[in-house]
Amino acid sequence: MTDNDKKCRSLNGHRIVTLMVLCLFGLCVVQSMTPARKRKAKSKDDRVYLVHSDELRYDMYGVNPHAQIAKGRVHFRHQGAQLWCDSAYFFEESNSFDAFGHVRFKQGDTLSLTCNTAKYNGTDQLLVASKNVVLKHHRQTLYTDSLTYDRLYKNAYFVEGGKLVDGKDNLVSDWGEYNTETRQAVFYYDVKLYNGNRLITTDTLYYDNATSVAHIVGPSTITQDESVIETDDGFFDTKTNKAQMYKRSTVVDKQKSITGDSLFYDDKTGQSEGFGDVIYIDKENKNELHCGHLKYNEQTGYGFATGRALAIDYSQKDTLYLHGDSMKIYTYHINTDSVYREVHCFDKVRAYRVDVQAVCDSLVYNSKDSCITMYRDPIVWNQDRQLLGEVIKVYMQDTTVRMAHIIGQALSVERLDDKDHYNQISSKEMKSFFTDGKIRHVVSYGNVLMIYYPIDEADTTMIGLNYTETDTMKMYLSEQRKLEKIWMPKAIGTLYPMTQIPPGKMRLSQFAWFEHVRPVDKDDVFNWRGKGAGAELKVIERHAAPLQTLDSAAIPGKKGELVDNELGELDKQENQEKQETQEE
Repeated sequence: MTDNDKKCRSLNGHRIVTLMVLCLFGLCVVQSMTPARKRKAKSKDDRVYLVHSDELRYDMYGVNPHAQIAKGRVHFRHQGAQLWCDSAYFFEESNSFDAFGHVRFKQGDTLSLTCNTAKYNGTDQLLVASKNVVLKHHRQTLYTDSLTYDRLYKNAYFVEGGKLVDGKDNLVSDWGEYNTETRQAVFYYDVKLYNGNRLITTDTLYYDNATSVAHIVGPSTITQDESVIETDDGFFDTKTNKAQMYKRSTVVDKQKSITGDSLFYDDKTGQSEGFGDVIYIDKENKNELHCGHLKYNEQTGYGFATGRALAIDYSQKDTLYLHGDSMKIYTYHINTDSVYREVHCFDKVRAYRVDVQAVCDSLVYNSKDSCITMYRDPIVWNQDRQLLGEVIKVYMQDTTVRMAHIIGQALSVERLDDKDHYNQISSKEMKSFFTDGKIRHVVSYGNVLMIYYPIDEADTTMIGLNYTETDTMKMYLSEQRKLEKIWMPKAIGTLYPMTQIPPGKMRLSQFAWFEHVRPVDKDDVFNWRGKGAGAELKVIERHAAPLQTLDSAAIPGKKGELVDNELGELDKQENQEKQETQEE
């Protein structure tokens, strides 16, 4: 082989290697420039399928040239929903159809719809049903003549009137919306909810089908028999018959009503509760109760009030205003002819009426005997007379006070016209009898002490000071509060001329005058003014009563003698008082 041959062979070898390198480089460049292919995701099938029809044809020259005309047992399917009808126009291009005759729509196991005609758009998943539409979902049924059902947002709308039936609840309105997922419904314009014999009327109502709770918004009325509820914002549970009302609501039951910023009412238990400027009115008995918080049960007649509690009684000639920190109401023999109530008022009690005023720590009013019992430093005023003691019982009759019974450390003080002198009586017990609101008769028992200023009728001047000590005293006063006569079984007394009254004799040791404590008007009952330190009544321990029994063993050999003797003594005392009264 010549040198030229060797050179040619070597040159060809280099060319082959160079070409191979260039080819490999070119393949790498081409591969790098070629974009990577992504795996195509499976698309959701949103087509509407015509599953079956007895007859299918085109009518290119008819009303719907782009529609397939299906007749006889027509069946459509779309994304889990199915529809049956007698005939339909199927628009395959627009993925929609129009259904006619005995239309039945079903979605899952809980929702179904029937109507006369319907339009369905598969792209928007919108069903428009017309004429005799009935939508059933769980236990709820919706009736209307025109309904739009949005499957994407699960909302059903009607704008031409509809009725929702949920068990015993029937709800009708002009406009409405129902969500099949949340089962919440909203109704507008002339809304009425019928629940047994109860009717709710409003313009806007939200209804939770899962819980059967209705939320009424705007001026609304709930009526049941003779009970009427007025509210602007309330919740009503049709299952439990419980109501929650806000924005100054009122419940009226026959002659009784309760108003408050928020009210809660349970029809089954009869329990009602109010908060915020609560006003309870009883028109039949002519009284009211104002407070910040009130509880009342109409079945038991028990009530509790607190927060500037004020009882107002206008059944008499003059209106009585009674205030205390808290009040309790107990009703006995409710719903009978012998019904009566007790009102317990406690802590800083103040009362005002034109003819009588009072203050005490606690008070009990019993409607059975029209008695007001006051405890712990009670004081009662009538005109210029002040009564105080350990316990005071005031008996009312018709329009005025009938009697005041003072038990323990009784003191009666009458301020005279000159405002400097006082008629005074102190005793263990005292009874004051009133006629037409004026005190006319006073009976005092036990350690009676009296200071009295007799008046000269000729010139109406004071004759002197009459100081008397006795065990029992009866005073009779004229209508003008002048002393007519006094009866005492035995007495020790002295008459001091006005110029010879000894120092310290003008007032009893028990004397007290609490004019600054006295309520001056109906608004002043909220202003507590105490007596002041050291002015409280003394605490006196009471002696225990001896044990007594009806058993003959109480006194051996003398059956019932103890009881007979005691009754006999009481009869004697009563007869003696009657005889004394007749003699007077």
